[in-house]
Amino acid sequence: MSITNKKKAFITGITGQDGSYLAEFLLEKGYEVHGLIRRSSTFNTERIDHLFQDPHNPVKSLFLHYGDLSDAGNIRKLIFEIEPDEIYNLGAQSHVRVSFDMPEFTGEITGLGALRILEGVKDFQKTTNKSVKFYQASSSEMFGSANPPQNENTVFCPRSPYGSAKIFAYYTTINYREAYNIFAVNGILFNHESPRRGETFVTKKICHGLVKIKLGKLEKIYLGNLDAKRDWGYAPDFVEGMYLMMQQEKPDDYVLATGEAHSVREFVEEAANILGINFTWEGNGLKEVGINKETGQVIIEIDPVYYRPTEIDILLGDSSKAREKLGWKPRISFRDMISIMIEYDLKKYETTK
Repeated sequence: MSITNKKKAFITGITGQDGSYLAEFLLEKGYEVHGLIRRSSTFNTERIDHLFQDPHNPVKSLFLHYGDLSDAGNIRKLIFEIEPDEIYNLGAQSHVRVSFDMPEFTGEITGLGALRILEGVKDFQKTTNKSVKFYQASSSEMFGSANPPQNENTVFCPRSPYGSAKIFAYYTTINYREAYNIFAVNGILFNHESPRRGETFVTKKICHGLVKIKLGKLEKIYLGNLDAKRDWGYAPDFVEGMYLMMQQEKPDDYVLATGEAHSVREFVEEAANILGINFTWEGNGLKEVGINKETGQVIIEIDPVYYRPTEIDILLGDSSKAREKLGWKPRISFRDMISIMIEYDLKKYETTK
């Protein structure tokens, strides 16, 4: 049974890193939260399991709905049933390297998924005369090879099918805002990480890999481009920024970033330092390896499979607009973010065989 006096939010991608933190954040704000999950033979709700409530409880605040961003009819039906005050579109095929292997699927979900939601919002507002706020999870990958620092005025130059799909969703959001008077915003978020990051992403791969090496549960990990630089922040900080964008009087687009860029190489070195691994690099190019100086063991090797067909050398964000207009700023530093991820993985793997 829905609690009608609460503000209602509908989150696509609720089982992902950002979706889980956003659901947590909005529930603490007193929202009724609805999430979209795909039907599967296995449950994929680990990141939000701690938020679950007894489904037989007549008073609850978290509701999950089966659906998919490829199904326009289902999306429209859910919007009309839920009658949300706010929709956060965080669902996507979100792995950049994988988008080269699955470009059509990436365009279908990451790009057209946003269009399907906005069409549903347009119809809902026209039919019911009730307004809905829409948040589109845009990405720093849209900037691609554009010169840093990148902000809201930087011309996009994507270097992947994922970046291209996100640009389609970005301009579709602006078009529906202007054409149909929808409160629609783009949050152009630079990289943000946390213990809930998926294990195929390089930051999580580094953290849990080095933790398992430290604990003697793994010999080595394989990485791609060590010199790629990214602007890495802490996911819960960025989720707060999403919320702030939706509370403004007028809709607009905002970059969220820390303003610092660090290479994958630096990320490895920081993680190793936090774990107390006496670490050094040897060799060059594809033959470069990371070595535990105390044991002489090679713990990092390069595998070309992890290189993208078109690389991005550096993404570095300028979030001056968000800091000025939203009062937003990141709280957790680069090193502290890695420390939080390392601590989580240590607790996890110390208790497993």
